[in-house]
Amino acid sequence: MKIISIDPGFERVGIAVLEKTNKTCEEILYSNCFKTSAKIPFSERLFLIGTEINKIIKKYKPEALIIETLFFTTNQKTVMNVSEARGVIIYEASIAGLKIVEFTPLQIKVACTGYGKATKNQVFSMVKKLIKIDSGVKSDDEIDAIAVGLTYFACNKV
Repeated sequence: MKIISIDPGFERVGIAVLEKTNKTCEEILYSNCFKTSAKIPFSERLFLIGTEINKIIKKYKPEALIIETLFFTTNQKTVMNVSEARGVIIYEASIAGLKIVEFTPLQIKVACTGYGKATKNQVFSMVKKLIKIDSGVKSDDEIDAIAVGLTYFACNKV
């Protein structure tokens, strides 16, 4: 099974395409931290995010979109902007006919580390042990997207 997994944002979007075949180990087919500039209008940033997701879906043809739910912080503007970016991403996946699965940050931390209050460093460390990661992967958002995908495979014996 091939999936696209997302750590949503509007400045930085973590994106990974993972595949698991015949109950073997998961493989990263693609990962990136897609960035938009604060210098362009927010509506254009949303358009660029949607265009990038659409391009990746067309290229890799995943069966499902796995996306992290929002973690509510005290900054309501950030939450609103991220929720709009999530909407664009989910829309693109829906148009492509993908199954959509969401996981909370707590579920992702538990699936990857066994501990719901794990730090970013602990998640990063475990993700590197769970799947072979290219040395070029350095962004937290990229690692988080990979962790989202691994959560799906851990929760769904594919």
